[in-house]
Parts: sequence; structure tokens; C-alpha cells
Amino acid sequence: MRFPNPFSAQFQFQFLAQTSRRRTPFCSNVGSKSSLEMLLGWKQLFSTCREEPEELKDFSDYLDSLTNYEKSGVPKDAGTDSDDGLDLGRMRRLMTRLGDPQSKFKVVHIAGTKGKGSTAAFVSSILRAQGYSVGCYTSPHIMTIRERMTVGKSGDPVASESLNRLFHKIKGQLDEAIQLENGRLTHFEILTATAFALFAEEKSDIAVIEAGLGGARDATNILSSSELAASVITTIGEEHLDALGGSLESIAMAKAGIIKLSVPTVLGGPFVPHIEQILRDRASLMYSPVVSASDAGTRSSIKGLRMFDCRPYQVNDVVIQAQGDILLSLELSDINLQMLGKHQLQNAVTAACTILCLRNQGWQVSDKSIMSGLENTRLLGRSQFLSSKEAGALGLHGATILVDGAHTKESAKSLMETIQMAFPDAELAFVVAMARDKNHVAFAKEILSARRLAAVFLTEAEIGGGKSRTTSAEWLRDQWLQACEEVGTKSVQEIVPEEHHPTCSSAMRESMESSTHLAAEKSLAVAVQAAGAILKRRTSAGKKRSSVVVITGSLHAVSSVLRSVQ
Repeated sequence: MRFPNPFSAQFQFQFLAQTSRRRTPFCSNVGSKSSLEMLLGWKQLFSTCREEPEELKDFSDYLDSLTNYEKSGVPKDAGTDSDDGLDLGRMRRLMTRLGDPQSKFKVVHIAGTKGKGSTAAFVSSILRAQGYSVGCYTSPHIMTIRERMTVGKSGDPVASESLNRLFHKIKGQLDEAIQLENGRLTHFEILTATAFALFAEEKSDIAVIEAGLGGARDATNILSSSELAASVITTIGEEHLDALGGSLESIAMAKAGIIKLSVPTVLGGPFVPHIEQILRDRASLMYSPVVSASDAGTRSSIKGLRMFDCRPYQVNDVVIQAQGDILLSLELSDINLQMLGKHQLQNAVTAACTILCLRNQGWQVSDKSIMSGLENTRLLGRSQFLSSKEAGALGLHGATILVDGAHTKESAKSLMETIQMAFPDAELAFVVAMARDKNHVAFAKEILSARRLAAVFLTEAEIGGGKSRTTSAEWLRDQWLQACEEVGTKSVQEIVPEEHHPTCSSAMRESMESSTHLAAEKSLAVAVQAAGAILKRRTSAGKKRSSVVVITGSLHAVSSVLRSVQ
């Protein structure tokens, strides 16, 4: 159902209470004609994806011609080490055709359900702080595909000219490989091979490689023991269940596939005991020494938040005294992390343990570089607060806006903990867009735990540049209503838009102000504007609390927002 502009002069809500299917009208005057004109502009901007630079058109078109599971979804059991798993043989043959560039440098290989991208960023930043030339390969990207490959000592995305030059240099080999494999090489496989070739050409000292799906059959898992410096498994959770065997145990087995003979394994965690045992059993089988970032000898704490340049920084202490297969020691105080939350602190500790493993192998990394690297790490779309200028670009002048790509139960819980720590008394309005292969009800339950939840707008965003994995706003609404029933929430009211404008009593308006609004709206732009409007109305009604608009559910939704403010 189309959602009318929340800034029209007679913007009306009708709500549907959970306990009754009776419709009740509600009205609100929160804007002007000029706001409507501005919103229409933002709606168009949100719906337009930014194209890659002209220099990358050939490369982008080439990738677009290949099977892209980020758009279509991963086939059942594709990530398992079974007959139904993806064929690593074709990836190995491709790398051989390119001259095995992955053998030209050492690699830290990172897998995990959550936290692998952040851990990769922390590890890369620390190594760069020490002066190493680092290649880092992660996915997905937010603004440009170049973000997936950062190179050198600066950590900047690869330059368009460099990537274009490399593509045309290796295109002949890629063409031959695709033909010999009967067109079965995928978007991710070609992109991964290109990243390895880039890091070799850039003469990287070391590369940090994030697995795409699982581990055992992931395209990044063509690394031999001699090429690895460490294998890292951050967390194990119920994501991509169908693709990874259908259980937490099968997911753990898939992730454990990156553990290699005699190469140190770093476990992030914390893990459920029997899941950790699966990982340790695999490590034992491969004679891989294990370091755990969750062992009793590792202690970390959040001391508080500091504000600098209108951005919050999290102050932390970390003590690592590993007594397991490898003896490690580190003590850091007053680390100012830009990455917020207990989960990001755990990712930072996992990264520090990884660096200590490298130091044990002879890599020169000082405590000062570890501190500096952790403090300088930032990632787009992870607990990211928009600047006042960016909020103004969305038409929400003066608003506090948080964007975070959380899309699982675990990441939603971490997001809520971060919000509670930073804004314990704030009124919250959520804008949520998700892929269809996520656990929407479990995600919703975590968000519904908020103390002061003013509104939730369920909306839509393209996933991987396509619509095949997009969840409709109406379907999301039904999932959230189911979550409300399961947790016994009585204060959530579904908002139903209407074309006519009935008159509302002041008593009815007051009843709406004390409840949580829930609405389905296809347009991400309209949903963002409506969330801001509701918070503005509540805070202008005499409430002195702060308020935060939270945009979450998918990095692709976050990408749409961040692109619109550039």
C-alpha cells in the first residue's frame, strides 16, 4: 500500500491495534509544501544507484555478466564440504592460470558468521600502523566495489585506474578460464582472483582475506598452509543455514574448513561449548595451535564513552595473557575505539590476538602500533553516526542518525546494547529493510526490546543490486506483527495509511504518542523521513529526551542512505 508523504499539510495515520482489527484515524501536521518537494527529490535519489567510475565500466560489465549469488541467493548446501558444495577445483585452476598470485605473500584468513569484516579491518589497520603494505579483501561493499580491495600503507580502496589496468592485463586469462569452465565461474570467484592478483602486483607484505560464505568451499579457501600466517574464526551463528547444511554444527564444520596444517588458529567467540569443541577438534586434527580471544586469561572492559568532533568514542582496557598452545601477552589501557559496542571490543581483542600470533612468528608489531591501529579503525555502515551535514542532506536537520548493517539476531542484540550504552534514555525510530533469507522474527524481537521505541518503519532496499532477495515491506510487517505476538507486546500499533483525512481528537492523538508505531512503506526515502517526523513530533510535544533514527537490517539499505548523502 502506498504511504503518503509525512510532510504533507494533512498527513494522516490510521492505526490497527494488535488486540483489535478496528481502524482508528490519526492525524498530524508536521511539514510544508517545500518539505514535500524536497522529499520527492530524496526519494528519486535513494532509488538511483551510483555507477562506478567510467574507468571501471568494462570491469563492472564483465562482473555483471556472471552469476552473482549476492543478488540471487546461494544454492542449498553450496557452502558445505560435500558433493553439493561449490567446486573449489575451478577456482584453483583459475589461480594456476593467473600464476598463483596468492603464493606471493602471507595471508591472514578470516571466517565467521559475524565480525569477520570488522576483525579484518582491525588487523589491517594494526599492520599498516606498523608500516607494512597490506592488501585487504572484504565483502560486501557500501559505496563502490573498490572498497572490497584496499591496498598499500594507506588503507585506501584500490584506485580505479589501477583496477582497470589490472583487469585488462588479466582479461585474456579470465576469458579462457570462463570458457574452459563452461561459464560456471561466478562473480565472487572472478572478483576474488582479481584481488589476489592485485595484491601480488602491488607487492603487498601481507594480505587479510575475509571469506565470503562459510569457509570450506569458499572461493578464498584456495590457500595452502605455506601461504597462511593465521586462520581466524570470529563467531558461529545461524545465518545462511540452507547454504551451510542446516544446523549450527554444520555451519561450524564449514567455517572450520579454513583451518590448515600447523597454521595457528585464532578463535574469537564466545562460542557455545560443543561448537567450540568442533573447531578445536578440527584444529587438533590439523596440528594447528589454538589461541582463544575468550579464554579466562583475556579480559576486556568498556570504561565509558567520550565525545570528540560530535562523534562518540568508546574507552576500553584490554589484557591478554594466553596460556594455551601459544603464550601471548598484551596490556593496553584507555583505547579509544571508533567502533562501538561489546561486540566490536571482542572483534578488537580477536584482532589483537591475531597480531600477537604474527608477532610470535617474527612479524615486528609494537604495542604502540596495536593501540594506534585499533583506534584508527573505522568501517562504513557499522555503528556509524551521520554528521550533522549528512543528516541535513537527508532533510532531517539536527537529527541524530545511526546506520548499522545488522541483519541477524545476534547483530541486532549487539546493536541494541550499543544504543542502550550510548543513548540510554533516547526515543528511537527504526527504519528496517532486510534480505528475504534472514530470520526476520528473531531480528524483530531484539529491536522490540528497546525501552523507548517510538516507531518502526518496514521498508525495502535492493540486495546486491537486484530485487530477487529483497523482502517486501508488507511481508516484513507481517513478520514483525508475529514477533509482537510472540513476545506479548501490547503497545505496538500498526499504522495504516489512508488517502482521506478524518478529524482526530486530542485524546486520540495523546494515545498514539504513548504507543509504538509500526508501518510498512516501500520507499526507503519516505520511511526515513517519516521516522524523523515522528521523533520530531514527540520531542516537540514537551519531552526533553534525545532521539535517534536508526537505519538497519541490511548493509545494502545502509549503502542506499550513505550514497544519498554524498
